[in-house]
Formats: sequence, structure tokens, C-alpha cells
Amino acid sequence: MTANLHPFDTLSPQRIVSAVESLGLMLPGEPFALNSYENRVFQFRDDEGRRWVAKFYRPQRWSDAQIREEHAFLQELAEAAVPVAAPWRDEAGETLHTHAGFRFTLFPQVAGQAPELENPEHLFALGELIGRLHAVSSRRPFVERPTLNPAERVAHSREQVLAGAWLNRRQRQAYLRISEALEPLLVAHAWPARSLIRVHGDCHLGNILGRDAEFTLVDFDDCGMAPAVQDLWMMLTAQSDPEWRAQLSELLEGYEQYHDFDRRELEWIETLRTLRLMRHSAWLVARWADPAFPRAFPWVASEDYWDQHIRTLEQQRLALEGGRWLA
Repeated sequence: MTANLHPFDTLSPQRIVSAVESLGLMLPGEPFALNSYENRVFQFRDDEGRRWVAKFYRPQRWSDAQIREEHAFLQELAEAAVPVAAPWRDEAGETLHTHAGFRFTLFPQVAGQAPELENPEHLFALGELIGRLHAVSSRRPFVERPTLNPAERVAHSREQVLAGAWLNRRQRQAYLRISEALEPLLVAHAWPARSLIRVHGDCHLGNILGRDAEFTLVDFDDCGMAPAVQDLWMMLTAQSDPEWRAQLSELLEGYEQYHDFDRRELEWIETLRTLRLMRHSAWLVARWADPAFPRAFPWVASEDYWDQHIRTLEQQRLALEGGRWLA
């Protein structure tokens, strides 16, 4: 193996097939790669016609204990009839498997399309889905999975961005200034420990699939401890106050069929949005050695991207200082 070879470069189609067949399934054809960058995810059909998704975990990201806790959470949700894609278990009850140095898991394929956030029926159904999730997830905490801490997240994101070579001198000064200005605001708009529950953690439309307002949650790779609103705010996409409130009303009406929601958590939306923006850019920088990232995100290497990122963070500072549409 050469020094510049990324671990995922060795994950050939033959190795993927060999890994899956080591579990006793037979593949009549090659797996199809799905859009996934943090891990590598493949869709396939076995010789009995069943459709599966195989997820190969990024080396050294999560510990075995953290992955197994995610899987146990999914099994708990499935047993409570929450629509999720729970991992396949072998005869010994194991969900995390290894082959040729890779850890991987099989999931049943979930068919369908992403919900339409302009559709009130879909918003109500999404609220119901997350309410059902949180009714189960609030029963006990995670032990191994991470806790979303604003001070730690902003400091780590800043460290990763500044360690890269993408910012010119002017941009470095501007980024350092705005990130340092944001940190006390984010801490001031943070949540108490008592509000933390187990959450999906990355509840965007790409991770919700279904038809006819019946949806299933997939990809719990970012699950952890955070406030409940973490799984709701990305569904509030309207750009005007009345439309935003209308979306919120449908979402929470569905949610509260199954679980109470503290409206005070709405005050944390801009904190969560800022942390996600900072983390995303830091994630791109940190993963740049993975050849999939320069191919998928070439604009990260442009000055325009970083100028826009800094402007967006400035807008978030104003939002944190002034608040937004709160119910």
C-alpha cells in the first residue's frame, strides 16, 4: 500500500461482495454505490431477491462500542414500532461485522422518496415520526455516543479549519475573528443538561424516505445526546415569519401526538444552525485526503467558498444577537 492510498481505495467491488457473502448471503451481481462520503454505502440484491444496504464504516471514526450502541438504539426503536431501518443480525445476534480490516453492517433497503416540506400533511407526519422517536429515546441516555456541546464543537471546528491551507491571510483573520465572536454567543444560547435526549442527530430530508406521508428514518450515524429540537429544526425551511410559523404548527401538532415539546427549545435553533455550518466546513477540510471529497466538493478549494462561509457566519452572529421567529 502506498503512503497516499486512502483506506477506502482498497474497498473494491470484489471485497464488498466477499464481505457480504461471508455472512451467508449470495450476491448474483455487483453492489451499487450510493451517495455517501463519511462512510461507504452500497445497495445490492441477494439471490432470493431481497434488497439490502451494506454500510462500511470509516476507519477510526467510531469505536465498536459506539457503533453497537447505535445499533442497540435502532433495535429498541424497531421493537417499539418506530419506523427505522434496524441492522441485520446473524445467528449469534451480532450486527457489527468485520472483513479484510473493514467493519460493516447490513440494513434492509428502505424504498421511497424524501418528504415535501411544503406539504402540510407531510410536515404533520414528520412531526409524528420524530415524536414517536423521542418518546422512546427519552427513556434513557446514551453512554458511549457523543454529547453535542457548543463550546467544544465550535472550538474543534475552528481548529480544523485553521489547520488547513485553504484560507488566505485576510480570510484567516476574518474567520478567527468571527469564530471567536460566535463562541460566547453560542455558549450563552446553549441548553442545560436536563434537556438532552438521544437524537437521530442528522435529521435532513436525505435521511427520511417514504410514500403517502408514511416515512422511515435511516442513517443514525450521527446519533448522540442533544436537545429534542435538533431533530426538528432542519424541517423548518420557510423564509418568512408566517410561513415558518405555519410549518412549525404542523410539525409540532404531529410531534405532540406522541411526545411533549418545550417551546423554549426554539431559542436554540440558531445555535444549532451555526454549529452545523461550522462543522460542515471543518468536516470538508478534515476529510480532504479522502479522494471522494475533492471530486464531490471541488469548490471548497476556491476563495469564494470561504468568503461566503465567513459572511454566513456573520449573519449567524446577528441572528444569535437578535433572535428569530419564536413561538
